[in-house]
Amino acid sequence: MPNYYIWTIGCQMNKAESERLGSLFEQVGYRATAFEEADLIVLNSCVVRRSAEDRVINKLHNIRPLKQRRPSLKVALTGCLVNSEPKELRRRFPYVDFFFQPGDRPGWLNHPEPISILPRQPQVSTFVPIIQGCDNFCSYCIVPYRRGRENSRPLPEIVYEVRELVRRGVKEVVLLGQNVDSYGHDLPNKPDLARLLYELNEIDGLARVRFLTNHPKDMSQRLIEAIASLDKVCEQLNLPLQSGDNRILEAMRRGYTAENYRQLVARLRRYVPQIALSTDVIVGFPGESDEQFQATVSLLDELRFDSIHIAAYSSRPDTIAARQFDDNIPDEEKERRRQLVEKLQENIATEINANLLGKTVEVLVEDRKRDKWQGRSRSGKLVFFISDDNLLGRLVPVRINKTGPWSLQGKIEQICTPRFKEA
Repeated sequence: MPNYYIWTIGCQMNKAESERLGSLFEQVGYRATAFEEADLIVLNSCVVRRSAEDRVINKLHNIRPLKQRRPSLKVALTGCLVNSEPKELRRRFPYVDFFFQPGDRPGWLNHPEPISILPRQPQVSTFVPIIQGCDNFCSYCIVPYRRGRENSRPLPEIVYEVRELVRRGVKEVVLLGQNVDSYGHDLPNKPDLARLLYELNEIDGLARVRFLTNHPKDMSQRLIEAIASLDKVCEQLNLPLQSGDNRILEAMRRGYTAENYRQLVARLRRYVPQIALSTDVIVGFPGESDEQFQATVSLLDELRFDSIHIAAYSSRPDTIAARQFDDNIPDEEKERRRQLVEKLQENIATEINANLLGKTVEVLVEDRKRDKWQGRSRSGKLVFFISDDNLLGRLVPVRINKTGPWSLQGKIEQICTPRFKEA
């Protein structure tokens, strides 16, 4: 039986696609193994930032001597490093046998398309891609050039997959898309994300639903009302801001202003008072002045997110920003700004999480590391606790006795009801 190994870097979509690749390989007779023992090595790449691309290139270089020692080893490259015409990649990496674009099925496998359900035991919380590609063409983003335009999966197919996952023990699904709020606009009858959430909310045995990544300009009132009314949809949302300055937002081609974003956050918190919001921010975009950066800092301080993913701008080939703007902010200044935002967020998250001290939260138990179980609250906060019982996949009440900016710790309380809301 041949062996395979998949190396993955990047976003949740990449992780989900690697899981499905593993499913496919196992259905055609491969077995998962360690890197050095594999007959087939697949690299699932990311090029959203230069640092990620550098890691992929280094990994490819590390494989070359292994391929020289074992010529029968097959090497495949997928993910966002691969475009529709990989001629240059073939020239740079002649020892790579196969190239295929992200989300595509490996063409060299002579086997009928399998169903998308994983044959292995799925995780308690499992990613489910629902839409591929993006139509927005934000000026800094390479994703539309590598993953193509938006292409939604049929709603009945997604519902079927989630039902099967739940039958096999999954308690939570995380719906994925580069722009998940655009789901369904390209399908007959144009079912939207809200309708999909209503359908999934009716599945017996499914405890929770999350979804990402959202785009502020595409978040409808109907979707907000679905979050507010559906008991299985978690009170958590990732809503990328990217900048708090209107001129930078326009240069980024984001399609909204800081005022629009502020109003959307206010509306979300009015309809879902307990909602935990996270966001993404890019610092050091071309031409970003210190005053414009301070506008971002002020807005972050005002809106007080539960978590922030902070990235320094990285020029990406083929993007609009790379063609139109000089990357004129020094790396040292980008790093200074990144650290300033990180410190601000650490203080905000510390204060937000401190409000949970002494309160009981519902935790979906996802894993055990050493002597502690870990899982997440409905608001997406990582919680650790100790118990001798096997609680994997259970919803349990945990009383928080220690808080920090990145995680919580607590003590499990007596489980007396199947479901409970956070205090």
